[in-house]
Amino acid sequence: MSELKVTIDPKEVGMSAERLARIDSHFKDYVDDGRLPGYHVAVARYGQIVHSSTYGMRDSEAKLPIEQDTMYRIYSMTKPITSIALMMLVEEGKIQLTDEVSNYIPSFGNIRVFTGGSSMKPITAPSRAPMRVWHLLTHTAGLTYGFNYYDATDAIYRTREAEFAKEHSNPTLEQVCDNFAAMPLVFEPGTSWNYSVATDVVGRLVEVVSGMRLWDFLHKRILSPLGMNDTSFYVAPEKQSRLAALYAFDPSPAKKVRYGAIENQVVTERSWDSGGGGLVSTAADYWKFLQMLENGGELNGARIISPTTLDLMTMNHLPGNKDISDWGRPMGEEVFYDGLGFGLGFAVVIDQAKTKVACSNGTYSWGGMASTAFWIDPVEEITAMFFTQLMPSTTHPIRPFLRSLVYQSITE
Repeated sequence: MSELKVTIDPKEVGMSAERLARIDSHFKDYVDDGRLPGYHVAVARYGQIVHSSTYGMRDSEAKLPIEQDTMYRIYSMTKPITSIALMMLVEEGKIQLTDEVSNYIPSFGNIRVFTGGSSMKPITAPSRAPMRVWHLLTHTAGLTYGFNYYDATDAIYRTREAEFAKEHSNPTLEQVCDNFAAMPLVFEPGTSWNYSVATDVVGRLVEVVSGMRLWDFLHKRILSPLGMNDTSFYVAPEKQSRLAALYAFDPSPAKKVRYGAIENQVVTERSWDSGGGGLVSTAADYWKFLQMLENGGELNGARIISPTTLDLMTMNHLPGNKDISDWGRPMGEEVFYDGLGFGLGFAVVIDQAKTKVACSNGTYSWGGMASTAFWIDPVEEITAMFFTQLMPSTTHPIRPFLRSLVYQSITE
């Protein structure tokens, strides 16, 4: 079993162990007063782990503690892995970021844009511009999520996805994406930012271009080479005892409650793989993925992607170098969007002062719906991650507090 243990005295890399301890004194309160079931947090600088701790329960009712091998639903932290997969195919010359999506998924050749009306009687018009591959990776494709509650298009998704589920008990990813293509876009591709199912469509592009099911590609080309042996779309019976329970926030009274309705989705093999949110992983496994990124695309001799490609992925691709709060609908897994741009699968800090949270420009990150999160700061050479299981991710300001607590521990 891989364990995340402190590998260096923090003072040797310009950090304070006493100040790092504030991380736990802060988040233990979340567990003790019932806001969180438990957590696993890890921080590194210059590739050396300076802080790693677990606290609380992976299952509060059964009183099972969080352990090093606890498995978590990482939800949208699947997205960076799927995005890396597609960029590997870009590197192989099999697809271009500027290609039209319809070249690979024909149903996206007839996309329409919502222009008015209601979710029951939408008014749409043909899109004036094609959807391109980079639009998907940057969430500027005009797609949305049914769990967004912003306007009529979100409601259309909820209705049509429910109908689709009734009609297709075991759909393929091809069918799922064709259903997305049949629904109206929120806006013309490339004209705004909206958190969406786009990375599930990226997963389908990986399938079409590689000729492999998404899971097979991820396992063969990324997960296995990195030694991420506990990361998958499905948790096998012999591992299910390690799976953390899933909780949701109940505002009245303010407490966490067991989210049994969707908790067991990962213990049944599905007919399609969600590149946008389907993976389960451990903290130690995901740490390997982060190490690979921090090392410029390589870990322990396994080269996943070129550092030049990673540089392209972690720069802001929003037109005019704008941030999400100015150029999009600031909804999704993050709780703050001021000063945050978006690259190819990652959020990117472009204006540190505007974020009002300590971190360097160029810091890239993402999180998951159950309050998991990570970031990599290439300037201070800091990597951090937080694992727990509470939905939605916006319930508590875990991410900005964690950033503040990590950066205040730097002493030089």
